[in-house]
Parts: sequence; structure tokens; C-alpha cells
Amino acid sequence: MTEHSDADAAPWHLRPWIIGLVCAFGGLIFWLLTDHDFATPLPPVRQAMATFTAVGTLSLVLTIERLRWSWAIGFALVWALITAFVGWSTASYGQGAAVYEWPYFAGLFAVLLAGPLFQTIRDEGTWQLPYPRLYAHFWNDAVIGAASLFFTGLAFLLAWLIAGLFAIIGIDALNTLLAKAWFGWTLAGFAFGAAVGILREQDGFVPALQRLAMAVLRVLAPVLAFALAAFLVSIAFTGLQGLWDSWLSATALLLAASAGAVLLVNAVIAESRSERPHNRVLHLSALVLVAVILPLSILAALALGLRIDQYGWTPERIWGSVAVAVAVVYGLGGWWAILAARQDFDEPLRPFQTRFAIGLCAAALLLALPIVDFGAISTRSQLVRLEQGKISPNQFDWAAMAFDFGPTGRDRLAKIARSGPAAWREPARSALQADERWAVAKADISAREAAELTSRIRVLSGDLELTPEVLRRIAAQQQCLPGSQCALLKLDQSRLLLVSAGDGQANVTSTVVNLDTAADREAERDPAETGIVNLETATIELRPIERRQLFVEGRPVGEPLK
Repeated sequence: MTEHSDADAAPWHLRPWIIGLVCAFGGLIFWLLTDHDFATPLPPVRQAMATFTAVGTLSLVLTIERLRWSWAIGFALVWALITAFVGWSTASYGQGAAVYEWPYFAGLFAVLLAGPLFQTIRDEGTWQLPYPRLYAHFWNDAVIGAASLFFTGLAFLLAWLIAGLFAIIGIDALNTLLAKAWFGWTLAGFAFGAAVGILREQDGFVPALQRLAMAVLRVLAPVLAFALAAFLVSIAFTGLQGLWDSWLSATALLLAASAGAVLLVNAVIAESRSERPHNRVLHLSALVLVAVILPLSILAALALGLRIDQYGWTPERIWGSVAVAVAVVYGLGGWWAILAARQDFDEPLRPFQTRFAIGLCAAALLLALPIVDFGAISTRSQLVRLEQGKISPNQFDWAAMAFDFGPTGRDRLAKIARSGPAAWREPARSALQADERWAVAKADISAREAAELTSRIRVLSGDLELTPEVLRRIAAQQQCLPGSQCALLKLDQSRLLLVSAGDGQANVTSTVVNLDTAADREAERDPAETGIVNLETATIELRPIERRQLFVEGRPVGEPLK
């Protein structure tokens, strides 16, 4: 496996300096576009411009060669424009103006896949994708990118060391410079770009890193193959209930296992049969890994389907379905390769992977663009569940409607707030008026818990009525959770005293709830260790006590003395 293609093997000694300066300039521009007061969201236009700068710079420096260098500039500009548009549409979609959502990540993933495909076409000078060269570019880019990030970290460590040495003798100029964000981004860009340029010029170093990475991954292949095969066999005896009951996402775990299997398979089968290791155990391990991807993806589909049936569609579950579909397609391709060639499954698998990479790149780009509205699909799904009574208004995720489901979700919330059922109007109106998602989510949680509090609260004051507002205030304190014991006393017309103890805990907490203050204001809490008590039967009373207090010139000093 060689680093340079035949046509660009001539050294380019200025490349590290050129690429380093390009990345340094890109880092400085990125900082200028993203520097802002983090208390307010960055406007979508600036997020799009920052995306254009980052994607364009990195695409250019990772793909440029003297051979057809204008092609690399065109590739970088096109993908920078595409991802900038994706970033703008993503940031403009939700209420929080955040670019870091699934469509944005899909666009970045499409760029990562497109890079090696472009590099291979550029080397060939035509629309051909010979697998050995495509395979080499995938691994080259991965190794060079990781090594360059490592070099960037070393550059900062060295800079901090030098700055520390000068600081010892009273020269703080370097420390001051490193504390500036603009300098950090510029230094990071130059270090990363210079590292990429240096590694591209080393004919022997990058292949050595690749061989090391391959050797490590190939050692892991038998381990993962045995573990996944044992896992699937064990399911025949244990059943699937453990997957459904796990606090971890079964779908995410199964998809991660499938992705790991794909990675290790490619490390073993190499770019051609002649380069494939002759070790029988490694080849059998790759065969097992290819075979288990389909059943793992089917289990992931079942786990995700169960969640969708229970809780309906959300954008995250739609993206999860896309990931499962990708895994199923690859798994089917792997089984086809095994059935077609048996022990030589890698021969048909390689061309299949080329077509798969092209299709996956196109699919990721299509889903990243604002063509299919996942928020509209999720809005319809969730409202159908609410209308059919599968979920109560207190349990409904009003925050997701306002902040995650885009314009369709907010439009439906506005309609509900105007003319929806009475029990829906207030939470819909509150969600529309909220500036931050967490405030709506906290109110939703408090509303759900308030409906369950009555059975857990022991009322100790005869004139105290558990009105909906009182229950919401108590729920907001997060002190009377399921499994805990609670008691409530009335101190005066505006203050309540909540006494709470966790199940089996020796601490009793008293919380003063002021009904005249804002609902989200932190209440005064005073935990004390009393030993394990049963608040349902314990004697709970307020007693007057006498304290001593220090006074100086008639003014109290310090806390009261016991």
C-alpha cells in the first residue's frame, strides 16, 4: 500500500508550509465567525459561514495534490457550499438556532465519504474507482487525520511548556498570547495543516502507520468475531427481554457492534486478495464478522421498532431507522458475498463496498438537505398518540414540539393553544412562550409528577389544600420523588414546609417552599441525619426553641448559637 499515486509521486517540499498557512488562516477566520457572547445563540448565517470555512479548508488540505490541483479546489468549494447550506437550514429549523443536529452530521459524513471517492477519480483522471486505490485513500485519510490531530496536541503542549519556562523568569508574553482564543485557533490550524503536509510528503512513514493500525485491528478481529457469535448464540437461551429492559440503548449498541465488525472486516481483507493475510484464523474471523452483521441489524430494527410502537416517531428515531436500514443493506450484501463465493467472500465484497460507499454518500447528502421534514413526521405521530389517549397531556413532550420538531411542531402548538382541548392549551401556550428548552422540559416533568404526588404526600395542616399550583410547586423541588416519603405543613399564608426522606435513607430534608416567589427559584433546604424513619407514621411537629445570638452595638453578628 503506497502513499502517493504514480502521477503525483514527485516531492512537493513547500506543501507543509502552504497547507499550514492555509489552515492557520482558516482557523483565524473560523474564530472570527464563531466568537460571540455565548449567552445568545450564534445567528444561522454566521454558523453557515463558519461551516463553509471549516469544511472548505479541511477538504482542500486533505485532498490537494499537484496533480489536477484545480479539481481539489473545486471539490472543496462545492462541498463547503453544500455543507454551509445544510448548516444554515439546520440552524434555522429549530427554535434554539443550533447547527449541531443530525442533518448537519449527515452532511459532514457525506463529505468524509466523498473525499476518498474524489481522490480516486482525480488520480485516475476519469470516472473510475479501482478498489485498491480507493481503499488506500480511505485508510490514508484516516491515518493522516488522526496523526495530524495528535501532532496538533503535541504542538500545544510544547507551546505551553515554552510559555511556562519564560513565565518563570517574568516574561508572560507567550502565556498571554496562548490565552487568546484567536491565537489558539490560528496555532491549531497551522499545526494541523503542517502535519498533513509533512505526512503527505513521507513515502515511508504513513504506510508504516497504516501497517501498525492494520496489525492492531487484525488482532482484535478474532476477539470481536467470537464475542458477537457467542452473543447471538446466547440469545437463543436467554431471550430478547434483557435487550429491551437494558438502560442502555439496545439499538445503539447493536449498531455500534455492526460498525465495529465492518471496520475489522476491512482491516483483514485488505485491498486485494494478494494483500490479504494468509492466516486462516483471521480469514475465518472476517467471515464470521460479515455473517453476524445482518442478524445484529435485524435485532437493532426490532429494538427500535419496539420503542417506536411504545413512544411514536421522533427525529432521533427516524435517523435511527436510517442507520438500521444502512446496516441491513450492508448485512444483506455480506450474506450475498458469502453465498456467492463461500471462503472467497472478500472477492465479491470489495466491489459491493465501492457501490455501497457511493450510495451511502448520496443518501447521507439527500437526507442532510431540507427535503424530507422529519419534524413534520414526528409531529403527526406524537399528536395521534395524544388524540387517541395513548399518552396523557401531563406526559406529553411539549418541549419537543416547541424545540425539536421545527416549524410544523410550533404551528400545531399555536393551533392547540388557540382552539385545542382545555387540558392542552396551557402547556402548549407555555411551550410556545418559553425561550429555552430546559424550562419547558422541567415544567413538563413537574406537571407529570404533580399528578402522582397526592398519593405520596402526608398533609399535616388541616387547612392546607393540595391545589394544582401547590402540587406543581412541590414537584418542582424534586424532593418528593417516587420511592420517597413526604409530609407537608403550612407555615403561613405564603410558605409551606416540605419534609422528605428517601426510601431506606437516614437523612430527612426540610424544604421551605415560598408560594410568592417564582416557581423555578431554588428553595431553602436543610438536610439532617435522623436515622431511618417512617414519615407516614412519625410524629412531625414544629416546636419553638430558644437560641442565643451575638450582638455588637445592637446589631446581630454571625449565626444563632445553640
